[in-house]
Amino acid sequence: MDLGLAGTQALVTGASRGLGLAIADALAAEGADVALVARGADGLATAAEQVGRHGTRVRTAAVDVTDLAALAAEVDAAAADLGGLSRVVANAGGTVGGGNLLTGTPQEFVDTYALNVGHAVALLKAASPYLAAAGGGAAVVVSSITGQRPAPRTAYAAAKAAETHLAATLARELAVQGTRVNSVSPGSILFPGGSWETFRENNPERYEDFLAREFPLGRLGSPQEVGQVVAFLLSERASWVSGTDVVVDGAQGYPSGRRFDD
Repeated sequence: MDLGLAGTQALVTGASRGLGLAIADALAAEGADVALVARGADGLATAAEQVGRHGTRVRTAAVDVTDLAALAAEVDAAAADLGGLSRVVANAGGTVGGGNLLTGTPQEFVDTYALNVGHAVALLKAASPYLAAAGGGAAVVVSSITGQRPAPRTAYAAAKAAETHLAATLARELAVQGTRVNSVSPGSILFPGGSWETFRENNPERYEDFLAREFPLGRLGSPQEVGQVVAFLLSERASWVSGTDVVVDGAQGYPSGRRFDD
């Protein structure tokens, strides 16, 4: 199915690995020019080589997304370089510090919120004029099932719940300019160098127990499975989909194999 993304311009944060890279790759495969934003220049170079194999334009920028001024500047630069910006994906995220109330600090919660929700707000604020100029465009905020089913880490769970609600609310606020906003809530995703690969290596028995108990399909998800869903939501095939959260978790139960005292 042709998603009608050829000739569009997209920006994806956290795009050097994992979900962000898979999303960028899926968009480029559909003909979109893509700006890859992440902290590490080395990872971006490798990611650009992978995404660039589809023959579309690929731009990279090493930006800390919690530096809101730098993020906004990159949105402007990407739009100038690519000839506009009609799709954005707020994918960068994670937990700062331990992330739990009893073992962490309040500042870790503030910082985790800034990394996840704050960067999404800054990205969509900076991108909104370009989306409007492109006829509305579309945005996706990458949340998590941890925002719906509480599990360690507490700060991350709260931030992801906020991201899901942010996307639903922005869908109404930005509808005046024709912009669609949705969120995607992945379950546990396994990829080389990711947190679940590390957990599997360090806690093989707990990993196998987690896998047996919580995954009816018998496996964790892949970044590509999430990337394809995001590409659909950003396409004209999803032109009447806005303000919703799409869960991509293979019917996963409890979101985590970790404990609060880990």
